Amino acid sequence: MTNSTLDLARARLKAYVHKDRTAIEALLADDYHFSSPIDNELDRATYLRRCWPNSEKTSSFDEVIATEDGNRAVIVYEAAAAGGHRFRNCEVTTARGDKIVRVEVYFGWDMPHKAPKGGFIENDGEGHA
Repeated sequence: MTNSTLDLARARLKAYVHKDRTAIEALLADDYHFSSPIDNELDRATYLRRCWPNSEKTSSFDEVIATEDGNRAVIVYEAAAAGGHRFRNCEVTTARGDKIVRVEVYFGWDMPHKAPKGGFIENDGEGHA
């Protein structure tokens, strides 16, 4: 039975919460690639070496919104990390069959937001196109 791309994306996040390296390895295709604002097309081995250790700090992912369009799924979530740190991200997952071939993560903000309601934080254009 083929899982939906959204099912695969959720299972990947769940593997972080459960610290289940076997589960995440089973989800990722051999030609998997990962990108974020600070990672550019990491291959599977580099992703597991660089990003998987974050599972030790990850305690939850709370879905805010999720949608799927064919072989792509988008999840916006609030996550909790060690020490109570909370943040919001958006991820685009692309699958082929029962394997994830690509994840793009777009960093959001800390929860609670550092900027005052209706305000902003000066950052000299960092993080903007």
